[in-house]
Amino acid sequence: MKILWVKAGGLVPLDTGGKIRSFHILRELARRHDVTFFTFYPEHPNDMHGDLAQLFTRVIRHPLRVSRTRSFSGLSHYARHLFSGQPYQIVKYCQPRVAVALRELLREHTFDLVVCDFLAAAGIIPWHFRCPKVLFTHNVEALIWKRHFEVARNPMWKAICWHEFRTTARAERRYLNLADHVLAVSGADRDFFALVIERAKITVIPTGVDLDFFRPGAEEEQPNTLVFTGSMDWMPNEDGVFYFVEKILPRIRRQIPSVSLFLVGRSPSPRLLELARTNDGVQVTGAVEDIRPYVHRGAAYIVPLRVGSGTRLKIFEAMAMGKAVVSTSIGAEGLPVRSGRDVLIADDPEEFADGVVGLLQDRVRRGELGRAARQLVAQQHGWDVVAQHFESALETLVRPGTEVMTTRVV
Repeated sequence: MKILWVKAGGLVPLDTGGKIRSFHILRELARRHDVTFFTFYPEHPNDMHGDLAQLFTRVIRHPLRVSRTRSFSGLSHYARHLFSGQPYQIVKYCQPRVAVALRELLREHTFDLVVCDFLAAAGIIPWHFRCPKVLFTHNVEALIWKRHFEVARNPMWKAICWHEFRTTARAERRYLNLADHVLAVSGADRDFFALVIERAKITVIPTGVDLDFFRPGAEEEQPNTLVFTGSMDWMPNEDGVFYFVEKILPRIRRQIPSVSLFLVGRSPSPRLLELARTNDGVQVTGAVEDIRPYVHRGAAYIVPLRVGSGTRLKIFEAMAMGKAVVSTSIGAEGLPVRSGRDVLIADDPEEFADGVVGLLQDRVRRGELGRAARQLVAQQHGWDVVAQHFESALETLVRPGTEVMTTRVV
């Protein structure tokens, strides 16, 4: 197949779950197919996108001048486009010159299909172009904003969340209908999209993990140590951290006063750094070259998310490393896990704290949960298997009558 893959936000470095998922699927597809990768993203120093030419047939990149969301210029840009009718993620990235470049590429080259990676890229896709167009959704984007609205306390932020929820929901409905096929990452997302389009138009792609990179290690864990990893500039992660430190950690410390928490990930906000400064035992690392030493060090891994959609790769990474995981339902949403067997799931702060305390006080139970977790992901969630599901879904569009691979979804 000749595949044109269009992605907003860039692909490298691999510092977000969406980039990691796309990179591994793309790399596997490129071993058997002709892949052109078209991407547009905020310009930044030490840009590594040129190195992707080693993987793909063609790499076309457009660095953009994009203001940081939390800067004055970023807020000003948001305000100027408040009534555009489009979600800001599309306004920010889908600039006219990028749309022109994509149309020129489609005039000059022939492709069997176009993959629109994330909703953010949908604004430049010529949806009426003759070859099949696939919308690859890593989340239900509108649902993320709805959940932000539900937990927000600041009135201005709450209003922004409601506005983004409404504009994103409209855009999502529009592009779901325009796409020839939709790829979702969980059964929950598929069911949500099926309220808008026919279920037969949706294929679920399982979540994967690099089983060779993320594996149990010989490093000794530190007693009473908790770990959370993720991009700290992703709002659901920051919300989850504040929720845990304010509502759950005090309950844990009533029984285990010495408990410590490592928050590992890029771009922590000043607000998050202040949270760590005023809470003994909470350490923020910022960006690290390798998260594995920190995860190995933890006696338990936590995912206290209240906002999100799609699936969280961070859980599978911790599970692949044989770590005992405590998560909220939203944190583990869409993954084929069962509470008490592979992970512990708790939404009430007291129950979450009790689950963490029980694991910290019982090394045998931690080991049992960690081994079951590794076994689950090792059986059917390597990236090679995930890419086969993705490839199968694309081939049904290019070669009608091809049987699509099926997978267990939740």
